[in-house]
Amino acid sequence: MRIIPIAALLTLTACLPVEAPPIPVDLPLLGPYRDEGDQCRRVGESAYTNQYLDDAADLVACPEDAGDLGLFVTETGGIEVDRVGGFVLYSVPRR
Repeated sequence: MRIIPIAALLTLTACLPVEAPPIPVDLPLLGPYRDEGDQCRRVGESAYTNQYLDDAADLVACPEDAGDLGLFVTETGGIEVDRVGGFVLYSVPRR
């Protein structure tokens, strides 16, 4: 009986994690935001980032899995504007 092995294979396949396709966004990451060891990066201009750019603020991308995002927000006054491609985008007021 071939039905049982095929059913078992389909059941196992359904349990495998499915990775989401990468988001096709041009996120031009520049140098570190505050200092050389900072995981957060300044973000440059692209068709996607234009909606968040502001003369009075810097656009900064931090990895979503960074452990100190709360501290980053507290220290910089950054406001989360989006999450894309594994990064959290913040608009950080210039001082």
